[in-house]
Amino acid sequence: MKPTEALQHLGQSLWLDNLTRGLLTGGGLARYIRELSVTGLTSNPTIFEQAIRGGGYDDEIRRRASAGRTGEALFLDLALEDIRHAADLFHPVHERTCGVDGWVSLELPPALAYDARASVDAAADLHARAGRRNVFIKIPGTPEGVEAIEESIVAGVPINVTLLFSREQYLAAAGAYLRGLERRLAAGLDLDVRSVASLFVSRWDTAVAERVPAALRDRLGIAIAGRTYRAYRELHESDRWLALANAGARAQRLLWASTSTKSATAPDVMYVEALAAPHTVNTLPEKTLAAFADHGKPGALLAADGGDAEDVLARFTRAGVDLAALALQLQRDGAAAFGKSWKDLLAGIAERSATLDTAR
Repeated sequence: MKPTEALQHLGQSLWLDNLTRGLLTGGGLARYIRELSVTGLTSNPTIFEQAIRGGGYDDEIRRRASAGRTGEALFLDLALEDIRHAADLFHPVHERTCGVDGWVSLELPPALAYDARASVDAAADLHARAGRRNVFIKIPGTPEGVEAIEESIVAGVPINVTLLFSREQYLAAAGAYLRGLERRLAAGLDLDVRSVASLFVSRWDTAVAERVPAALRDRLGIAIAGRTYRAYRELHESDRWLALANAGARAQRLLWASTSTKSATAPDVMYVEALAAPHTVNTLPEKTLAAFADHGKPGALLAADGGDAEDVLARFTRAGVDLAALALQLQRDGAAAFGKSWKDLLAGIAERSATLDTAR
């Protein structure tokens, strides 16, 4: 049994953190689904930008630009076409798992990260334009995003909550999901509105790599994940959740994001092996997926109580790391980085459009 298949048998879903036209048309994604147990994917603007600058969308850019489409509107046209194609490839998985798996995700423009009302409207519009049931719209778990998440769930839009960095941020996002479902229940609406909550892991270790003793390096992200996983398990044992589940609700799954190893001295599949846990998702870039398929060793499941997470976190606190402050900073930095990637993406589209226009 391949390591990826073994992880799936343990109850965890593997999603690809990549989406490009070439991956779709060249058969790469179909092969990952068929051979490496990939059951979903997420997209991000940096990957799109690289593909656009490399000429992977030239025909589409030329055609749409000649029709007057530019900038963000042109990009969303391109992205939605890819999202639909990917969603169709994952449709059999979505059907087989009764909607638990087989999802693809598309992000809202970053300018909306701190505008709840605009985020709700844009999420509903993008989901409708995608025209596929198995499409998540990504909304960041900022305070304004939390409000937008609740309203989007009430509106029946499936949401991938991104940029979560701590147990507290996760619980805020989970609370928004529960409130949205409770409002639907009170209104007599169907509770089958799905969501995942994405906790970013490796960025913790990058942030403190030069500030802590060698014995603590590359241990913070996994400890934060363990603490958050305990909260995830406890929430789904609560009376509040069980009442919703009894009415037909499905759990907002916890998703591990940013799980490629950044440290040159740590194992390349460290986060994948450490975060094996049932009813969760792990999103992997292609390089990490290939590494895990080659030499990954699924072992013990992540302990339901987080294992030694609290002991490890206490050691970081004693080493001078303010975990609460760092979580907020990582979220702010993540939102800023996404904004920069989006600007770079739009610049790439503009430059490619100009190049194609000159060549014509």
